[in-house]
Amino acid sequence: MTRKYFGTDGIRGTVGQAPITPDFVLRLAHAVGRVLKKTEARPTVLIGKDTRISGYMLESALESGFNSAGVDVVLLGPLPTPGVAYLTRAQRASLGVVISASHNPFADNGIKFFSAQGTKLPDSWELAVEASLDHAPVWADSASLGKTRRLDDAAGRYIEFCKSTFPNDLTLKGMKIVVDAAHGAAYHIAPKVFHELGAEVVAIGCAPDGLNINDGVGATHPQALVAAVKAHQADFGVALDGDADRLQLVDAQGRLYNGDELLYLMADDRLTRGDKLPGVVGTLMTNMAVEVALQSRGVQFVRAKVGDRYVLEALEQQQWLLGGEGSGHLLALDKHTTGDGLISALLVLQASVRSGKTMAELLASVTLFPQVLINVRLQAGQNWQASPGLLQATQEVQAELGDTGRLLLRASGTEPLVRVMVEARDAAQAQACAQRVADTLKV
Repeated sequence: MTRKYFGTDGIRGTVGQAPITPDFVLRLAHAVGRVLKKTEARPTVLIGKDTRISGYMLESALESGFNSAGVDVVLLGPLPTPGVAYLTRAQRASLGVVISASHNPFADNGIKFFSAQGTKLPDSWELAVEASLDHAPVWADSASLGKTRRLDDAAGRYIEFCKSTFPNDLTLKGMKIVVDAAHGAAYHIAPKVFHELGAEVVAIGCAPDGLNINDGVGATHPQALVAAVKAHQADFGVALDGDADRLQLVDAQGRLYNGDELLYLMADDRLTRGDKLPGVVGTLMTNMAVEVALQSRGVQFVRAKVGDRYVLEALEQQQWLLGGEGSGHLLALDKHTTGDGLISALLVLQASVRSGKTMAELLASVTLFPQVLINVRLQAGQNWQASPGLLQATQEVQAELGDTGRLLLRASGTEPLVRVMVEARDAAQAQACAQRVADTLKV
């Protein structure tokens, strides 16, 4: 069955347009409440949000919808997505709810859910909610209505959790770190985490006004972080996205490291310490250099579809701990149940502190392959897979690249585009091969 409302990461859209309207969100919460009531007499849900101005409206709608179904609500206020996942588990709640559109601009918003174990919920649960939405609401009577309270120290509890993942025998003293929270959910949390572990913190992107989330700052706009690291002569820069589950890092020279490189650093630290690391999960877009470097050290590498939920599924299937994607969604399942930008940053920083090496030195053996991506826009009704010459061009390119490169064709899930990606050790070869394949798709 296909899902009508849920996408790869909850329900998301432009505020004021279906489905991100207060009436629908109220019905959504009521429907979720009815699903919860099938297995639990008195469920409790936690609700956290990022800093978008629309969060107030959607929070009220969710609260009313849950209460009307006889579900109790605990409001967390602004809190990173992984913070909601953690507190859902720690508070033994029935469900965690996050109001956020992650790295999207402020005009968008969304709703996503976490299980009682702090994990993403399966497709079957989302389908059950959508089925419940098709039925008329059954309003609880006055004696059965849910109640709402606020957890005043939610941020403090999550700060302590993040700090607990950093070894007690290590410190960030003597380091100057620029922290960019994208004017998002970690604005009041990220600077404190690094400061309380000993670092001198320079905070940017930590002054939300409801309209400036992800606006020229954060993990999706790392130029602001690069400039601030250079201006303040800092040792590191840490950039999160609007809901703080995505990470970008900058070193003292202003060099930006993407999620592929950070994933390798996290793996390398474990191998250096002698930890068992049977395998790592990346995505179809993970740079081939990371795969080659891990395999040379006896670590298996598996590629999942693009999206952190698919990385998590592959990790659970393989019973491995480490995975991630180039965008900065990184998973360390022995530290948290979901991707967490702050905890991922601390894992990379502890590798540098423990070894006494810079990030460049730790990555000296890994040089990312040049990667060329060409987006080919399709005409209405165009069957791109039947394009003349595509099969021959694909076979020729794959034969030319051999085991020193990769070709990937991927249809966009949101636009009429086909993405042609080629990796090769030589940049000119990658460009020429990608163009050859892309040309066969143009009409």
